[in-house]
Amino acid sequence: MWFVIIGTDIPDSLEKRKAARPAHVARLQQLLDEGRLLVAGPFPAIESDDPGPAGFTGSLILAEFASQADAEAWARLDPYMDAGVYASVSVKPFIKALPRA
Repeated sequence: MWFVIIGTDIPDSLEKRKAARPAHVARLQQLLDEGRLLVAGPFPAIESDDPGPAGFTGSLILAEFASQADAEAWARLDPYMDAGVYASVSVKPFIKALPRA
């Protein structure tokens, strides 16, 4: 099943984000390589493709896992969690209705 993982950043997370990003992206790339990643990306703090020092307020990951417990376990091990980027993470089941594959 698909799951939405939403991480909410701590205030002023940009430097921690930059430091942990390579490891974070590597885990996402693994999901992509396995055909389990639908979409992933950050929420910019301002309306801009490059928010600069304004940074980001969080991230969204939409990926396939066998269960909610598996999705939650995967999210807990995210490098952004270890680096203190995320203040909180939520995981919710998701049904992809459109576009139809």
